[in-house]
Amino acid sequence: MTSRRARRGAATLLLCLSLVAVLAAAGCSVLAGSVHEPAAADGPPKGEPRKAPSVVMFLGDSYTVGDRGVRPESTYAAATARLLGWQVIVGGRAGTGFVRAGRGGEPFLGLFESQLGWRPAPDLLIVSGGHNDWRYPPPQVAAAAHVLLERVRQRWPGTHIVLVGPLWGTGAPLPGAVAVRDALKNLAGQLGVPFVDPIGEKWITGDLLTGTGNAALLIKKDRTHPNPAGHRYVATRLAEDVKRLGLGHPVRKG
Repeated sequence: MTSRRARRGAATLLLCLSLVAVLAAAGCSVLAGSVHEPAAADGPPKGEPRKAPSVVMFLGDSYTVGDRGVRPESTYAAATARLLGWQVIVGGRAGTGFVRAGRGGEPFLGLFESQLGWRPAPDLLIVSGGHNDWRYPPPQVAAAAHVLLERVRQRWPGTHIVLVGPLWGTGAPLPGAVAVRDALKNLAGQLGVPFVDPIGEKWITGDLLTGTGNAALLIKKDRTHPNPAGHRYVATRLAEDVKRLGLGHPVRKG
C-alpha cells in the first residue's frame, strides 16, 4: 500500500515538473498574460514617463473670470481647458484691461504680478483683453500691452504667449473697440506673438436686441457677456485657433 502511494506521488511530481518545463520553454506566456502584463488603463509601460497635462494660465476681464452670475469654472477659459486637457489657472478681474483698472484698482499688469507672475512658469499664457479699453487711445493701450508682454517674457522666458483681441457681444463692435483691436494686432505682429482676433473672425454675429445672428442664442440680456452656451461656443472657437497655432498641447521651451 505504501509502495503504491509512493509510485503515485512520484508520477504526480514528474507531471508537475514537466508542466513547469513546458511553461518555461514557452516564455511563461500563459502566466505572463494573466498576471504580469499591465492593463492598458494602468498607464505607459514601465520606464516611460507619464505625460503631464500642459499648464496654461489665462489673464483677462469678465469674459475670462466671469461676470455676475458666472463662476470662473463656467467661463470660456475653463471650457477651453476641458476641451484640450489643460491644467488651468485663471487670473484677472471684471472691468479691467491693459489700461483700465476696474474696481480693483489694477490693470492687467498689476493683476499679472499679484495673481500669476509669482507662480512657476506655465507652458502657455493667454492674455485676453481690450474690451474695456475701447474708450482709451489705441496707442496708449498698445503701449500698456507691450509692457505687460515684455514683463511676461522676462519672468517666464520659455512660456508661450497668445494674445486674444477684444471680445464683443454683437457683430457690430464700436469703432473704439475696432481701433484697439487693430493696435493690439499690430503690436503682436511686431513682437512675434500669435494673435487671435474674435472680432475679425466674427465669433459673434448679429444682435440680441434684434434677435439676429448667433448673438440671440449666445449673449446675455446685457448684450455684452456670453451666457453659458456662449462661453462653451467661445471655447470651441478659441480651441480651434490655438490648435491651428500648434499650441493645443503646449510645452514650455527650455
